[in-house]
Amino acid sequence: MKRKNKLLWTPLLLAAMTAVVVLSGCGSNSDAASSNSADGKQETKTLRISFNPGPYSDQFKKGVAPYLEKKGYEITYKEFTDGIQPNVAVANGEIDANVFQHSLYLESINKREKIDLVGVVQVPTPPMGLYSKKHQSLDEIPDGAQVNLPNEPVNMLRALTILKEVGWITLKDNIDPLQTSINDVTSNPHNIKFVPTEPAQGPQALQDVDYAAIQGNFAIANNIKLTTALKLENMTDPFTNIVAVASKNKDKQFVKDIIDGYHSQEFKDYIKTNSAYEGYHLPAYFNE
Repeated sequence: MKRKNKLLWTPLLLAAMTAVVVLSGCGSNSDAASSNSADGKQETKTLRISFNPGPYSDQFKKGVAPYLEKKGYEITYKEFTDGIQPNVAVANGEIDANVFQHSLYLESINKREKIDLVGVVQVPTPPMGLYSKKHQSLDEIPDGAQVNLPNEPVNMLRALTILKEVGWITLKDNIDPLQTSINDVTSNPHNIKFVPTEPAQGPQALQDVDYAAIQGNFAIANNIKLTTALKLENMTDPFTNIVAVASKNKDKQFVKDIIDGYHSQEFKDYIKTNSAYEGYHLPAYFNE
């Protein structure tokens, strides 16, 4: 009887042990890393990346993806329309990277959502601009003019800075980008009526207000040419958009490959020879 039980249970134990070994050998796609099959051939590497409306998807698909595909990557794409979900998705490992934001905005979302993402490489970025459908110049601003601007603190500061540069308002010194509000305006001689909305609503609001400060990606997504802006911001590095990844993944191979893709001569040539990118702020590596 004892021998019979041993013969009965041995196959079950072997099956269970085999299952444990198989499961322990399964890797997560979130690593976006390569592996080798039993015959020594390199398996396809996966990369999941997201974009918001704007030019960054085309930049990647036409200028960076070909470089990564030659290295064996299979790339899947996802699009978001807000600034929180794509960051939470990266933090949760649902996607590997996103491209749509600058570092100061990312910092604000990290604090708000208690996540830890980092920017790993800057990308060509269309600057915010001041546009109008009702006026041909900045000199035409009427008393009580309505000016649309983003309602997010960091991007509101960018818009207010443009208004300061054209002489319409003055601002407090040393404004905290993460806490910016209309209360930071210290003088408003034209009695501007500020109309804060979600950044993506800027192009639609343009029809109803005197002027609108529109982020470059939303202008491009709505077929508004940067060259039609009455004033473009003097873009600095904190407002240059980035590729964001989870901090824990920043040294992984897929991140290094994304950086190399943006730094590649193929990508630089694609941007420099494409008239669609006229007026963009280019990262420093374009001068290397």
